Amino acid sequence: MKKELGMKRGINLGGWMSQCDYSAERLDGFVTEEDFRRIAGWGLDHVRLPVDYEVLQRDDGSMIEEGLRRVDRALGWAEKYGLCTVLDLHKTRGFSFSPRATEKGFFENDAYQELYYKIWECFAARYASLGSGIAFDLLNEITLERYLPSWIRISKEVTARIRRSAPDALILLGSYNWNSAGTVPELPAPYDGKVAYTFHFYDPHDFTHQGAHWEAAQRDITKRYTYEESGASRASLEAVLLPAVRKAEEEEAGLYCGEYGVIDVVPPAEGIKWFRDLHAVFEKYGIARTLWNYKGKDFGFLDESWDPYREEMLTLF
Repeated sequence: MKKELGMKRGINLGGWMSQCDYSAERLDGFVTEEDFRRIAGWGLDHVRLPVDYEVLQRDDGSMIEEGLRRVDRALGWAEKYGLCTVLDLHKTRGFSFSPRATEKGFFENDAYQELYYKIWECFAARYASLGSGIAFDLLNEITLERYLPSWIRISKEVTARIRRSAPDALILLGSYNWNSAGTVPELPAPYDGKVAYTFHFYDPHDFTHQGAHWEAAQRDITKRYTYEESGASRASLEAVLLPAVRKAEEEEAGLYCGEYGVIDVVPPAEGIKWFRDLHAVFEKYGIARTLWNYKGKDFGFLDESWDPYREEMLTLF
């Protein structure tokens, strides 16, 4: 890529302030300062912090100060240990990436969109002083193609509102089909020189999500694949990524993989084959990336099963 993003190797803190029960026990204890120290000790340079709107905003649109203080604390720990943070709005009122979600109507509802803008205006004003230490990931995994025209309009508006308080912050813009690399070319040119494209990578899905219990209604989750049996190779992974790479090159924009990983059903000895090839492609094209996930959510890098392979994995990052 032609543009460096100021961060390269990171890990997601999913399941902490997102996709959880929002209990005080979870929000205050699932990830602690020690985890930030450990992540920095691994040699990573940033974390991606997914946050759901329920942590941040009441039904009437007023902001929840306790939730914001929790985000403040996380950003403070990141800064203390020399880590940048990608602040990701993982869910907003009226939209969630999950097929099981009951949230509906965001792309058609002006009131929901105003609540979304308010969250980002708050973030921009509150964290602009972090400068290059913060990046804003506008919304996690737009799902359906039919949402794209509305999403382009919304993303342009929210970028303008963020820029009123945070003119220099990196903004990450993703496309539909759950942030696929293949749909990045359908995005407009970056709205300014500090907007980069983002995508998520879980290909081939039958390999990375084998046994995923939440997909039982959509496909056979009993099948198991080795890396070779999945048909994947370095060349095939690169082919999936190339549309995003070419679009970023065309627009002279940065490119960021906000999520990638393999489910814990996959033996780490097989998973590391996928990581080795994918990381080689990332390196070839200078793509910054953030592993899903640090802890839990069926993808935890901290899981015991990774103990024999963790050091090798960290050399591949």
